[in-house]
Amino acid sequence: MSQNIVINPNYNTTSQEVKQIIDGYDSINDYVAKGDRNSIKKVTLANNKIATIKSFKIPNIVNKYVYRFLRESKAQRSYDYAKKLIDLGFLTPYPIGYIEEKTALQFLKSYYLCEMVDADLTYREMVHDANWPNRTEILKQFTHFTYQLHEAGIEFLDHSPGNTLIKQVDNNKYDFYLVDLNRMNFHDSMDFETRMKNFSRLTPHKEMVEIMAKEYAKLINKPEQEVVEAMWNKTEEFQFKFHQKQTRKKKLKTLIGKK
Repeated sequence: MSQNIVINPNYNTTSQEVKQIIDGYDSINDYVAKGDRNSIKKVTLANNKIATIKSFKIPNIVNKYVYRFLRESKAQRSYDYAKKLIDLGFLTPYPIGYIEEKTALQFLKSYYLCEMVDADLTYREMVHDANWPNRTEILKQFTHFTYQLHEAGIEFLDHSPGNTLIKQVDNNKYDFYLVDLNRMNFHDSMDFETRMKNFSRLTPHKEMVEIMAKEYAKLINKPEQEVVEAMWNKTEEFQFKFHQKQTRKKKLKTLIGKK
């Protein structure tokens, strides 16, 4: 097995430091998130900055070949897209580097490192708490942020509740940081349908959709009702497909459990 270590040349760390961290990854117990597929841990670097390390699990047998020879890994895409977002003027935790483990014929694990952002909330908190302080204003500013992404031709395919970190920077001003960046499309321009679909994963609550849609309508100079209907239709389509998928998973687990 070999390791491919790529470090941001503008960041104060070394390949040796990163290699030591990755080699000892399993012994790090400070989790930011722990999942079946991917986990995120945090560590303090020699420069006293706190970094997060996202570990991508070993891909399936097909993707072991795909990521080895045909396509950039999730870790590399996370790193490349973070740099591109920053170059375009958007916020994301500062990219430090990525590591790939592979053999001559297969791709194995990969890791993405970035600085940790001390956020106040994610979009998810507002989904679960209708009384979140200043919620309507945050949603409006989030809509402006998403509009700016769209105007720049950025289609963030994982534009979902946990993937925008929100940090209050003034009494009524918020910054938005994108995370989980490995699935993005970049366009010369984005049509109305693509823009509406990009809101579909955020919330099942119509009142939140209406706040965002009415604000977005002002920004693109379209009638409010047209944008509300379009955004809500895309949201309902996503929710229907999501619940269908969850039902299939439950049935499959039940069948496996009976065997």
